[in-house]
Amino acid sequence: METCMVCERIDLIKNGKNPYFVKELKTGYVVIGDHQCIKGYSLFLCKEHATELHFLEPHFRDAFLHEMAIVAEAVYNAFQPDKLNYELLGAGSGVHMHWHIFPRRKGDTDTVGPVWTLGAELVSDEFLPTPEELEDLKTRLRIELDKLLERETL
Repeated sequence: METCMVCERIDLIKNGKNPYFVKELKTGYVVIGDHQCIKGYSLFLCKEHATELHFLEPHFRDAFLHEMAIVAEAVYNAFQPDKLNYELLGAGSGVHMHWHIFPRRKGDTDTVGPVWTLGAELVSDEFLPTPEELEDLKTRLRIELDKLLERETL
C-alpha cells in the first residue's frame, strides 16, 4: 500500500509531534504550510482518508466544507491578503483530500498565475519559517479561528 503523507502528518498531530499544527476541528486539522514562500500559507487536512468530496457521507462532507470556509476566513483575517487562492488536492500525497489556502498579495511572486508555477522555488528551504516565525503564524491563525468558532456557537 502506498504511504499517505497526509495520514502521516495527522499521526504526528495525534502524537503531539507536528510543529505546524494549529487546531483540530470536527472534520479536519488546520496546519501552517511547511514552506512560507506565500506568507500565511495554510492547509486543512480532512480527518477522513478519501479522494473525493462525493465519497464522504453527506453530513460529514457538508460539515467539512463549512469548516473549510471558516478556516479560509481565519486565514484571511490573520494574514490580510488581497485575495485567497484555494485548492483541494489529494492525488500526489496518498490520495487524501486536503485544502491548500494561499493568502495572495499583489507582487508576492515574480510571475502572475497559480503558485504551482513557481515549482521548486515554492518549497525551497529558504522559505522554512524560523521557530519564532512559525509560532507567530500559528498564534495569529489560532486566534482568528477561535473568534470564528466562538461566533458559530452563539
